[in-house]
Amino acid sequence: MRPETPPPPPTADSWHVTEDLDAFLSQAGTFLRSRPDLHTLVLTVVETLRNGGARTYGEQAPWFGVLEEAGQVRAACFRTPPHRLVTTALTPAQADALAARLLALGRPVSGVNAVRETADAFAASWSRRTGATTGPRPHGTRLHRLAALTPPDPAPPGRARIAGQADRELLALWFGEFQEAIGEPGRQDASAWTDTRLAYGGLTLWETPDGTPVSMAGISPLLAGMIRVAPVYTPAPLRRRGYAAAVTTAITRTALDRGADQLLLFTDLANPTSNALYRRLGYRPVADFTAYDFTEPS
Repeated sequence: MRPETPPPPPTADSWHVTEDLDAFLSQAGTFLRSRPDLHTLVLTVVETLRNGGARTYGEQAPWFGVLEEAGQVRAACFRTPPHRLVTTALTPAQADALAARLLALGRPVSGVNAVRETADAFAASWSRRTGATTGPRPHGTRLHRLAALTPPDPAPPGRARIAGQADRELLALWFGEFQEAIGEPGRQDASAWTDTRLAYGGLTLWETPDGTPVSMAGISPLLAGMIRVAPVYTPAPLRRRGYAAAVTTAITRTALDRGADQLLLFTDLANPTSNALYRRLGYRPVADFTAYDFTEPS
């Protein structure tokens, strides 16, 4: 029996780039849904765009890429300018072909966010082809998936409730503070972000017995059986009282009630407190992600 002939290496033309979201989903949708955990970033942002969220990404149109090899979709990516390129996992050869394709099309990128090996490979190819300086963000992130929920015992005094329009101003304020805390100030418009999540009941508050909100957590819509918890935020003066664990437990239960088969969240690898917290609650590591920023040569 003859051994299978390996597929030819990818070329720049193996990547198809479009601004047509429907065409992208028609081509790449099945592939993206095949691994909703590893493809969570692409799935959730594309769903936001599909529901009219393009207005939150500035004047430049988002664009999307699909890699086909031997008639099969092998990878997908997107960019919402001016933010970083986000891509599913790539081999070094696939990453280099993507860099070549984007340069041929005149589509520069300001950085990349992907699983660590892919981000490293694309950054190296981009630097080699353009002379750009590439540097990883100070702290990587780790994707976790819920194994079995283990609520905190004891829970702090108070209760959880789904946030409503009366909470809009506070939620927008806290989301702005959250972006500052993770080193991404102003990355998303806080008011638009809040309105989008309130529309589908995607934000939960933990409040003290007197009704004072002290912590919040958000979830993405249900997609391909997947929901991602993002973000979890407690103002600095209120931390280390168990509020983050309580609100995460509450919103995890909400996500499970809405039919999630895979419940995901990202943690900052440089924050041992949050990593330990989510392990206690039953979340287990899936993969590490790295983001790079690019500085083009003068």
